[in-house]
Amino acid sequence: MMQTGIFTGYFPYGLEETAQKIRALGFNTVQLDLHFRDIDLSAGAITKEKAKRVRDTFRDHDLPICCVSGYTNIVHPDRGEREKRVGYLKEIIRSARLFGTPYVISETGTFNTESDWVHHPRNKTEEGFEECRKVIADLAQTAYDHGAVFCLETYVNNVVGSVEETVRMFAEVDHPGLGLLMDPTNYFETHNIDRMDRILDQVFDTLSDKIRIAHAKDVKRSGDDKSEKHADIGDAEALESHTFRGVGEIELPAPGLGSLNYDLYLRRLAQKHPNIPVIIEHLSEDDVPRAKTFLDGKLRENGL
Repeated sequence: MMQTGIFTGYFPYGLEETAQKIRALGFNTVQLDLHFRDIDLSAGAITKEKAKRVRDTFRDHDLPICCVSGYTNIVHPDRGEREKRVGYLKEIIRSARLFGTPYVISETGTFNTESDWVHHPRNKTEEGFEECRKVIADLAQTAYDHGAVFCLETYVNNVVGSVEETVRMFAEVDHPGLGLLMDPTNYFETHNIDRMDRILDQVFDTLSDKIRIAHAKDVKRSGDDKSEKHADIGDAEALESHTFRGVGEIELPAPGLGSLNYDLYLRRLAQKHPNIPVIIEHLSEDDVPRAKTFLDGKLRENGL
């Protein structure tokens, strides 16, 4: 049976209190965000002792850590900024096993300097793809060297956004240190959202063997608001990846609040990954019980 999980970052507390609150909601796994009020896990601050404390705290609450968030813009056009971001991501990758999991996740980035989520023309050029490929190959090798797996998460406005671009990246970086974070909502744009089932089938027909972890959010047309959308989740220091809710024509709300065909998504996911963690996202703490009820209901209805 599939496991229902949640990002730790939606709970803006200290380490122990975060674990207590997540377990009280009935979850049995978490995606770890390195962001707690009482422990510094920023760049240069990760130690074996801190990692063990985090790992053991979640284990003590029957919440094994299935993956670690390393979200950052890996192709930031400012070379100094890119070096800093990729350097911290590599630090997380080298430490992944200390936290109890091999999997570390990041998006594939954009050459836009204003936002990690806004398109830039260079993203869809051969030069941009090749630049991204080199970074991903380096991250995959770093992961492999440390018993880890770097999982890329696609997004339409990033360098790797379409199904075809994802397939190509895995063909060109054919490496045991590279995996895929499956989030089908990230493949949809205004031109293909009305062909949802066909796109979902295409994703799983071509990429199922690359999947390591799955996410649960939703997707819908954004209506009149075409701006970059962020939500207040009650934490002034929240990661941008947790406040982001879409840009342009497409909005990315919490699971159950959009038009994603969850029945097809979960059935296709379960065909080759019947025990995979499915991690809920794009919500605030007060909406977590509703979202979990929705996802658990879908899993139950489909016998998963």
